[in-house]
Amino acid sequence: MSKAVFPNKWLPYLLLAPQVAITLVFFYWPASQALYQSVLRQDPFGLKTTFVGLANFRSVLSDPGYLNAVKVTAIFSFSTAILAMALALLLASAAEKVVRGKGFYRTLLIWPYAVAPAVAGMLWLFMFNPAMGTFAYMLRRSGYNWDPLLNGDQAMLLVVVAAAWKQISYNFLFFVAALQSIPKSLTEAAAIDGAGSTKRFWTIVFPLIAPTTFFLLVVNTVYAFFDTFGIIDAVTAGGPARATETLVYKVYIDGFVNLDLGSSAAQSVILMAIVIALTAVQFRYVERRVHYG
Repeated sequence: MSKAVFPNKWLPYLLLAPQVAITLVFFYWPASQALYQSVLRQDPFGLKTTFVGLANFRSVLSDPGYLNAVKVTAIFSFSTAILAMALALLLASAAEKVVRGKGFYRTLLIWPYAVAPAVAGMLWLFMFNPAMGTFAYMLRRSGYNWDPLLNGDQAMLLVVVAAAWKQISYNFLFFVAALQSIPKSLTEAAAIDGAGSTKRFWTIVFPLIAPTTFFLLVVNTVYAFFDTFGIIDAVTAGGPARATETLVYKVYIDGFVNLDLGSSAAQSVILMAIVIALTAVQFRYVERRVHYG
């Protein structure tokens, strides 16, 4: 195995410098500022700052509104990740069976990933808006009282579907690549032995794509926690009655609307700790069931 040799010893550091600079500016610097502001209390105009230690954290953790946001986030993130991954795997499996026009179908399924989260939210809001949405009109005509602007369960369902739809294309790409890497001889041999399509999938295909599934589980969890802000803001703005107010949206409300910067920073630190802990648990326990071929 040959070893890469650079003509200049500083060249590797020079190539890494842009990525290191981006990480420092857009991750470590904001994270350090959040940690610093989480132990301070500022007036809304930023004229006076007082050191309060862990008072912001105690206030946040004893706030019923924050505990409600934790519950909403748990339901929302779990539902979004499972729905997005399940539908993507179903579509990827179906696309592999297409004989003619396979590339065309794949392109159509990838396109939604290019849509911005806020735009995706507005698309679903227009379709299911109780006042002018086409699908909302069809639901009401069928006798279902559809109004996500007043019904919290319906609002949650709408944002979960919108967020999952936005992420399906990303998951689809990875599942297609994973399915293509499976040797056809394995599934053909199982078919000759009399195994049905369902049994072949759960005993051969799914175990072989387990590494990809595990990777997507981590990515989708992080996506549901952070990247769905635009969808929630466009569709429900956290309502009705905080039924869709996730942790990341509460950080925005308290920090930029209510101008409670100390509480908002403390919530950011807690949210970061939750995501790190979830990722660690996934790698520690879920990865044990992943078999790398």
